[in-house]
Amino acid sequence: MASQNAAHGHDHTPVPLTSSPVTNLSGSISAPGDKSISHRSLLLGAVADGQTRITGLLEADDVMATAGAMRALGANVRKEGDTWLVDGMGNGALLEPTEPLDFGNAGTGSRLAMGLVAGYDFPVTFVGDASLSSRPMGRVLNPLRETGMQVESSEGDRLPLTVHGAPLPTPITYRVPVASAQVKSAVLLAGLNIAGTTTVIEPVMTRDHTEKMLAGFGANISIEVDEDGARHISVEGQTPLKAQDVTVPCDPSSSSFAVVAGLITPGSDLTIQNVLLNPTRTGLFDTLKEMGADLTIANHRTSGGEDIGDIRVRHSKLKGVTVPADRAPSMIDEYPVLAVAASFAEGETLMLGLDELRVKECDRLAATARGLEANGVDCTEGEDTLTVRGNGSVEGGGTVETLLDHRIAMSFLVMGMASQKPVSVDDTVMINTSFREFVPLMTSIGANLT
Repeated sequence: MASQNAAHGHDHTPVPLTSSPVTNLSGSISAPGDKSISHRSLLLGAVADGQTRITGLLEADDVMATAGAMRALGANVRKEGDTWLVDGMGNGALLEPTEPLDFGNAGTGSRLAMGLVAGYDFPVTFVGDASLSSRPMGRVLNPLRETGMQVESSEGDRLPLTVHGAPLPTPITYRVPVASAQVKSAVLLAGLNIAGTTTVIEPVMTRDHTEKMLAGFGANISIEVDEDGARHISVEGQTPLKAQDVTVPCDPSSSSFAVVAGLITPGSDLTIQNVLLNPTRTGLFDTLKEMGADLTIANHRTSGGEDIGDIRVRHSKLKGVTVPADRAPSMIDEYPVLAVAASFAEGETLMLGLDELRVKECDRLAATARGLEANGVDCTEGEDTLTVRGNGSVEGGGTVETLLDHRIAMSFLVMGMASQKPVSVDDTVMINTSFREFVPLMTSIGANLT
């Protein structure tokens, strides 16, 4: 794949890193802004009337790719001081881009933007790096095709691809076959510029930032729950949206690395401030508590319809648990770092319902299992399960193949903070896609990364 993407300037020289054991990580830190909310605030700001002001925006490569795409579609996106400003085009008023939208490694940004432009009668070409170009887009494109959108793509609905909305797109009612906030969001965003009512039926609830933010921007959105517990989310198309002031809380997925590091490293006492605690995102924290984690939440409050709080963790003796499949949507990005926590627990941790991990930045389930094995951890990788057998300590000493996956890299650097021997990862360049400050932030609380 790399050769065909070299033209986009996404080739890089690997930057390996080694994490050596330390004692007592301590301090109070803020993780970077939430990635999901950052992407959505730029997308909705671009189609709102007026100027959207965003504080705490995650300035990582993925989000910057979304900002660039919104500029290409006509919105004026810029930073002044600590605030990002988006001068919106208004709903239905995006412009045909003159060049392809390059999303780098941003899976969320690219899939949501495909939805946003689905109601427009002009062609938009999407390109990305080798990792993004290897990931299938069909599950987002299939419902969008039902609106009348045409797609020209590489084999298997992969990037590079070009979409072209129908002159008179059709509103759809779509039942999502797999729990996916990206699919749900893409369909709802498409519905913004399609006359009539677009409805998504979601049997298993996934992160609901899109619904909350659509309501905040003034979309005509309704949510009903049927007798089977499925959520029916409807948006009325061609309603004007109003610019908003958005404060982005800290990303719980990024916070999870410091949380687990504090739990497994002896003598640690850490506070991570202003963390997003939306119930659709806190599966990891719930699981760690079941494992016996000393994890408390202070200063619990609400901002922009979202729950926020400060998380304090102290070194804890963890025990193995079974993590049910229905928890997967609320912690899908956290399984690699949970597997690291489970390595230091006493007993067996069984994680169920992990099929979604096979289609992330890499086959994240296999990458996690190989990384555990490389460091002497007893584990079994099933079709959609992972079993980790911990005995309270981890030998370490291995080098982990990250497969260009930022979460694999960060998870195993956390392992090295508490293992007996240092843990190395083969590359860290892609950590910038989500958590540019990872190394300095972890170093500031006492990690030894060289």
